[in-house]
Parts: sequence; C-alpha cells; structure tokens
Amino acid sequence: MYKIFVNCNRLAHNPYYITMRKLFLLFLLTTFLSCEKNETNDILPDISFNVTVNLNLPQYIDLQVPSGWTYTNGAIQGIIIQNTGIGNPPFKAFERACPNYDCTVPMTFDGSLKLKCSCDNSEYSIYDGSPQTAGNSHFAREYRVTKSGSTLNITNF
Repeated sequence: MYKIFVNCNRLAHNPYYITMRKLFLLFLLTTFLSCEKNETNDILPDISFNVTVNLNLPQYIDLQVPSGWTYTNGAIQGIIIQNTGIGNPPFKAFERACPNYDCTVPMTFDGSLKLKCSCDNSEYSIYDGSPQTAGNSHFAREYRVTKSGSTLNITNF
C-alpha cells in the first residue's frame, strides 16, 4: 500500500497557486456585485398586459430597421418600441407614462437617444431607461419584448 503525502505548505507558497486563488476570488466577487435586477424604481401603478405587434403591418414598418421606432397602445399611457439593432431580440419597449407619474401627457421620443417627459422636461435613456436629468431617481419603465417570426410580444416583467 502506498501513501501519498502532499506538502500543503509548498502549495501555499507557489506563486501560480496564489495567483489562481486570487483570480477565482476576484471572479466570484465581481459576479456577485454585478448581478443587478431590472428595477425600474418608478412609482407607476403595476398592471398586467400583453401587446402583440405584427412587424409586417404598415404602422410598424419602421421597426424592421435598426434605430427604427414607433408608438403603440397598451400599458398605462402607451408604449415606445425601438429596434436598437443590438441583442436578441433587438427591440426595447418603454412605458410612455412619465416615471414620476406627475404628468397626464405621455413621454415623447424623437429618434435620438432619449425619452422626454414634457411636463418637467426630464429625459431618460432609450437603452436602459436611466434618468438623464439631474435630480431624477426614477427610471423609465421597460417592458419585456420577445420575437417569434415577424411578431413581437410585449409584456410587463
């Protein structure tokens, strides 16, 4: 019978072992710190809805190209849909109601990178809904978009 002895002190002083251990710990730390739930941090009422968009219809033809966008009915005050050209599916959908819920006029989008609330002139990123105006803490509410063939299905998260 053979006995195998491992000198643990020798492993602990091996620079390769120490480096790999540090890299593994760094990987774990970044994984846990970078996990982020998509919290919109808004004060809009929670509603359930399911909107279907047929990309072959004339009113949605602009969504077939990257950076194309359109409005559609549904949710609280309507939905803004944009084809970002990135991701699978490459579509983003946001609530048109201002995240501060202090405005009866829906937010507008002019094809630039920002959604705009006309009541208080606050602006929000079309990519993640983050506030672009100083002093705002509420995000624009983003909705889930799935694509099946030429049909988009938009639902709340």
